[in-house]
Amino acid sequence: MKSPDLEGRTAIITGANRGLGKAIAAAYVEAGANVVLCARDAKLLAEAASELEGLNSGKILWLTADVSRDADVQQVVERTLKEFGHFEILVNNAGVYGPKGPIDEVAWDEWVDALLINIAGSVNFARRVVPHFKQRRYGKIIQLSGGGATNPLPRISAYAASKAAVVRFAETLALETREFNIDVNSIAPGALNTRLLDEVLDAGPEKVGADFFARAQRQQAQGGTPLEVPAALAVFLASRDSDGITGKLISAAWDDWRALPRHLEELNNSDVYTLRRIVAKDRGFGWGDK
Repeated sequence: MKSPDLEGRTAIITGANRGLGKAIAAAYVEAGANVVLCARDAKLLAEAASELEGLNSGKILWLTADVSRDADVQQVVERTLKEFGHFEILVNNAGVYGPKGPIDEVAWDEWVDALLINIAGSVNFARRVVPHFKQRRYGKIIQLSGGGATNPLPRISAYAASKAAVVRFAETLALETREFNIDVNSIAPGALNTRLLDEVLDAGPEKVGADFFARAQRQQAQGGTPLEVPAALAVFLASRDSDGITGKLISAAWDDWRALPRHLEELNNSDVYTLRRIVAKDRGFGWGDK
């Protein structure tokens, strides 16, 4: 398959001042898109925008925004429309681990703040862009998930709960907006060596648990999944090549996502790449059914 083309498209990318968000922005610019970079740190945003200049002809706009604040979200959408007149893509990448430790010991306000950023922020951004996408009868919403969506993460419960919610919301919104040709998908980016990994290592085994800490150490030593891998999937999901693929959680590192357009009918008529309950017979047990 040829490289996806984003020429003439405009994308809003949250958490775009470093790490995966910045890598996605770079991949979008290289594919020809205009990008609107959003994050809370103005200095890092300006530096990121400066680094992206010259990668291609796409225009770059950066706006400071806290995704947990509705006024900030509205401002980003309004400024994007004023600057470009339209946009086709939203990448909800902004996210935090939140507090680390047993649920009965972590600070409750920090736990809630993590959910405000990870799930409420992405939901609010989606609800603010959907009217524009409905009007144009087209749009792409890309949610960044993580290991917390498909596996329990003891001592990092805010992250785990919010990332599972991110995926279920994407599945739900995909059904709500399907008639408007709006595709909503989640990306499992893989084990990335970003600031989130640094947070785990800094927290230590006492807070995140010995097993999780050991996994983080191995990941750091081995290098983790290159940022270019999930960034490439984000380009694909923002392109015309992925039209009609919606309501799916796709692994950047493990799924053959480039081949998915050839299996569109099977995807649309199955629960492949979705969150579902496992019952006893799924594991070969002869009990559990009435």
